[in-house]
Amino acid sequence: MGRIDKDNYYLDICETILERGTCIRRNFAAIIVKNDEIISTGYTGAPRGRKNCSDLGYCMRNELKVPRGTRYELCRSVHAEQNAIISARRQDMLNSTMYIVGKEYETSQYVLNASPCALCKRFIINAGIDKVIIRDTKTKYRSVFVSKWIENDESLTDEVSY
Repeated sequence: MGRIDKDNYYLDICETILERGTCIRRNFAAIIVKNDEIISTGYTGAPRGRKNCSDLGYCMRNELKVPRGTRYELCRSVHAEQNAIISARRQDMLNSTMYIVGKEYETSQYVLNASPCALCKRFIINAGIDKVIIRDTKTKYRSVFVSKWIENDESLTDEVSY
């Protein structure tokens, strides 16, 4: 058996971190890596000190039948990308790579065509992160250069994810 490549190595770590997620819709995890060193990690969950949806046993957005990708102000959770970014210093994130894995809560299947939401994209841009690698299957992933989001300003408002 051969060694796994570095991207799948970090994505596997990310997948373990998402097990800490507390969302009862979808759980995500994010890792920020620079110079082959993990700078920060984050997973989906309520702000520190607040009850999580998994503790409450319900999701307000589910209760109200809110479509995915809309009305985030009703969500108790902070996104994984945001949690990873707020746990790191900007100077450490400059020119780094963010790894993201998402799974559906009910099926544990990978989130199809996962992408950071528009707000998380803005956080990623301002953090100085260069590249985002997103797992699609256990062995397949996509690489997205953040510069493409900057060039295509519409991508910061029109995508539905999470």
